[in-house]
Order: sequence, then C-alpha cells, then structure tokens
Amino acid sequence: MSIAADGHELNVAAGVLVDASGRVLIARRGVDKHMGGAWEFPGGKIVAGETPLQGLVRELREELGITVLGARHLVRYSHQYSEYLVHLHVWKVLDWSGEAVGLENQPLRWVLPENLLEAGLLAADERIVDLLQQSAEVNTVKYFKRCDSYLY
Repeated sequence: MSIAADGHELNVAAGVLVDASGRVLIARRGVDKHMGGAWEFPGGKIVAGETPLQGLVRELREELGITVLGARHLVRYSHQYSEYLVHLHVWKVLDWSGEAVGLENQPLRWVLPENLLEAGLLAADERIVDLLQQSAEVNTVKYFKRCDSYLY
C-alpha cells in the first residue's frame, strides 16, 4: 500500500494473493517511505477516476509485474493513523498471470496466515490478518470480477 502524508484521507487498494501452499504474499515498504521497513499487503493509492479494483490492478502490475485476471472483494474499512485516515479496499486476488517480483526493489515474502502478525505488518493490515486467520467469508454474496476485459 502506498501511503502519502500529503492529505488527511487516502483511498488505498490492497490485494491478498495466496499461493498453492496457502501462503500469503507481503511486501516490505522502502525505508524512504512513511513507515518504511514495515511489511504490507501489496497495493497502493487509488488515483482520481479509478475504481478500487482498477487501482488494485494497476498497482499490482506496477509493483509486482503481474496481471490480475480475477478478484473478489474481501472487505472495506478505515484505519486512523495519527497523520491521516486510510480507507482500505481489500481484494482477494483469485487468478493472476506472471510471477510476482519486486519491481520497485522491494523484498517480497510468502508467509503462512498464522505467521502474518509476527512479520511486522502495518497496523492497518491487522484486520486483514484476522480475517485470513479466521477463514472468514466477509461478503455473503460471492463476488468475482474478470479484470482483463473492461480495464484496458
């Protein structure tokens, strides 16, 4: 997630990618960024004119070099930091092409859900971890969007 300190509120899209072994992908924030060195779920700031899903697809392409083919909305919530309020739009990425690599030179790790809290995640991401550890279905309606046909 890209977090900028230039405003009071930010809309951020975050993606939960799970590999065949059940591990979840996290990325380390650059030391030159706000809260540098912390781990986070990949994603970033939603720019003007983008939907949360469009922002997620763009951010994961830019940060990880993957193409999101399908995603399900997981949860939306807000987290108050001392400097600003972050509105998180979290998606479970169900299908993607390409291999995730740190295109911004950020380290990546695949971590089992039960070990995520020990990884040093941002405080805003703790709610996502709770959902993953509980295997909670946040939405009662299964929500799947094909991303390749209408975003480009």
